[in-house]
Amino acid sequence: MNFRSLGLVSPILKTLDKQGLHVPTPIQEKSIPIILEGKDVIGLAQTGTGKTAAFILPLLSKLYGTQQTGKFRKVKILVLSPTRELAQQIGEVVKPFASATNLKTCTIVGGVPIFKQFRDLRKGSDIIVGTPGRIEDHISQKSIDLTSVNYAVLDEADQMLDIGFLPAIKRILSTTPKKRQTLLFSATMPIEIKNLVTKFMVEAVEVAVSVIAKPVDKVNQKILILSSAQKIDALKEIAQKRSGARLLVFTKTKHGAERVVKSLSKDGFAVSSIHGNKSQNQRQKSLMNFKTGSCPLLVATDIAARGIDVPGVEAVINYDLPEAPESYVHRIGRTARAGMIGDAISFCSESEIKKLRAIERLIKAKIKTEYHSTSLRVHKQKPPNNELPKKIDSKGKRAYPAKGRNFKKKSVKKFNARKSSPLK
Repeated sequence: MNFRSLGLVSPILKTLDKQGLHVPTPIQEKSIPIILEGKDVIGLAQTGTGKTAAFILPLLSKLYGTQQTGKFRKVKILVLSPTRELAQQIGEVVKPFASATNLKTCTIVGGVPIFKQFRDLRKGSDIIVGTPGRIEDHISQKSIDLTSVNYAVLDEADQMLDIGFLPAIKRILSTTPKKRQTLLFSATMPIEIKNLVTKFMVEAVEVAVSVIAKPVDKVNQKILILSSAQKIDALKEIAQKRSGARLLVFTKTKHGAERVVKSLSKDGFAVSSIHGNKSQNQRQKSLMNFKTGSCPLLVATDIAARGIDVPGVEAVINYDLPEAPESYVHRIGRTARAGMIGDAISFCSESEIKKLRAIERLIKAKIKTEYHSTSLRVHKQKPPNNELPKKIDSKGKRAYPAKGRNFKKKSVKKFNARKSSPLK
């Protein structure tokens, strides 16, 4: 099977040839013919499987040749993604194919001045790629008109749900025509997304190409058992041993990410962070430095997990285990890309054991576990009741533990009452 047999238009095929792409991935092979037929599609596949090309190539093929005249072109394709990084990534994939088919594209994300986007949108655009929050901003400012949208795409739908974009997605889709082709791509299928499918899609065809929530086979996974206080030292030790290698570190919170960056910087490590509190320019700069290798340590939160597509990430380090076990799979999917081998090292404190068990249940496998050199292997156990230390109360008498002094008093009173009872 090759791209030429899928029914794509000539300019798309020529661009694929220039990029050295000849054989479609499984998700592309299954999705492209169905999308070209005009059917709604639900694509279930892991990140890094070529989902972007799976929807953008057939949609551009369908739009190619339609009359696009005048300076102010109406939006025909709308692509929604959960993060700025992922939107930018999709935009970069779309550009060469849109140029080859004489179509204009525009990426709309938050964290950058909205006035520059006003100017870009006035020039007209056939394809809009953006995040729900900023798209809604433009709808309220009447700088985007979605009444002519023929194709709507929800990429990484489950991640948008996790971030809380579901209400915004419903409002945005409500402004588009009811007669449109809708495509939804996701790694998992929570009940809320099923409800979304029922409301906004018509007889959608489900395409699944791999076991959901299964880590990439070429990722070497390892759990390191240690206390919370030992995590930063363990991270420094790994960074020292892998000096110069690209290491992607995931923390639970934005403030936690900054604490890690501060501690690593003090010890002379070249490190930067990427999370929701950073401006778009700061995030792009951090990502670019990570890609070029000038700053090989990048600390990120889950919001950026699916928007980081950097080749050559040697290891992903889960400084904190994620709240949702599905996020573990997306995190470690940042390494071992394009057929390469990578490592996933996860720190697990005593309070995170339940999260570890949830991850293992999800992936249906036991992860190799090691103990940090100074971590305690034996959990403290509560001593038996009869070994509890006996304290002296304020009256100078022994303060018995549970079932002690008070229990004995009640038992004696009960026995004496029975003995003196007239019924006896």
